[in-house]
Amino acid sequence: MKQLNPTVAAIAPSATLAISSKAAELKAQGVQVCAFAAGEPDFDTPECIKRACAEALAANKTRYVAASGLPALREALCEKLARENRLAYEPGQLIVANGGKHALSQIFLTMLKPGDEVIIPAPYWLSYPEMVRVAGGTPVFVQTRVEDHFLMTPEELEAAITPRTVAVVLCSPSNPTGMMYAPAQLRALGEVAIRHDLWVVSDEIYERMAYGEVEQASMASFGPDFYDHTITANGFSKTYAMTGWRLGYAAAPKPFAKALAALQSHMASAPNTFAQWGALAALREAEPDVRRMVAAFAKRRDLIHGLISAIPGVKCPKPQGAFYVFADISAFGMDSLTFAQRLLEERHVAVVPGVAFGDDKCVRLSYACSEANIAEGLRRMADFCAGL
Repeated sequence: MKQLNPTVAAIAPSATLAISSKAAELKAQGVQVCAFAAGEPDFDTPECIKRACAEALAANKTRYVAASGLPALREALCEKLARENRLAYEPGQLIVANGGKHALSQIFLTMLKPGDEVIIPAPYWLSYPEMVRVAGGTPVFVQTRVEDHFLMTPEELEAAITPRTVAVVLCSPSNPTGMMYAPAQLRALGEVAIRHDLWVVSDEIYERMAYGEVEQASMASFGPDFYDHTITANGFSKTYAMTGWRLGYAAAPKPFAKALAALQSHMASAPNTFAQWGALAALREAEPDVRRMVAAFAKRRDLIHGLISAIPGVKCPKPQGAFYVFADISAFGMDSLTFAQRLLEERHVAVVPGVAFGDDKCVRLSYACSEANIAEGLRRMADFCAGL
């Protein structure tokens, strides 16, 4: 058999496959598993979005559109970015992609040459390093601490920069920690990036899941230099409960956007046409649905954080956004995969081991689930920890 592309062959398999497989096996046996692994909203896609998509299908809006996305959708995104993020973009600076992952993957392919380094604060969303590697780059990790609420400082960013560094990735609110950079903290990191002429890849997919303690801010909004150094990535999956619709987008300075659009024209031709009509309805009509979902997540956040913080030995800063808690379980003397495996086998609670996110001292729990699941699952987890 001929050799595979060594970069692709070296992609790390998911560290959570064994957990997911075992959880599915238990469920098939009729065991009630309290699952906290899902990285997607548990709400249905709002009716106005589904209706617009159905109408587009009925009207035979199923052919290719512009490679960068439906013009009307890009215009609506420009309006959204100006209104909500204080960002002035033209439609030609917007690329609608087949999901947030697709947008980010193409950003790194456009940005990186072999050997270029990208700084990624850890814990991180598990796909960032692999995207960087596939694009020919090298991920460089900055390990943050629970005591600092898992936030990278400007000094830590500065210390990680080398002559090969070309970019830093920031995600606020964060997956997996749920923590947010305050505007002043974000600006300070951006100032370091500007001083070293680095790109900032600002992943803002969880921007609407912010619960009021910290103001959500967009890096590119702080001024012309910030704007010129920032690529903003976002999508419809989390805000509008549209994970399966596979629509994301990127906004960038004109030269970068032009190159990104050219790449997408060959990689994907165009995003899903009829789904984009649903996305247009999301921007225009779904705000009441978004507010209801965010209010529910905020209530669940308070519930799960209160319960997990009451477990002796567990350290867990209160998340300010997204729908995850990231709990330090190192006091129990085991790595995150062992903890997750035993918790599933002994108490039938499924969590994601932090090793998948670059922090083997922690586990991630998603509260994109019912309050009843949260209450029962955390009761079981408290019993499990008490017996260790």
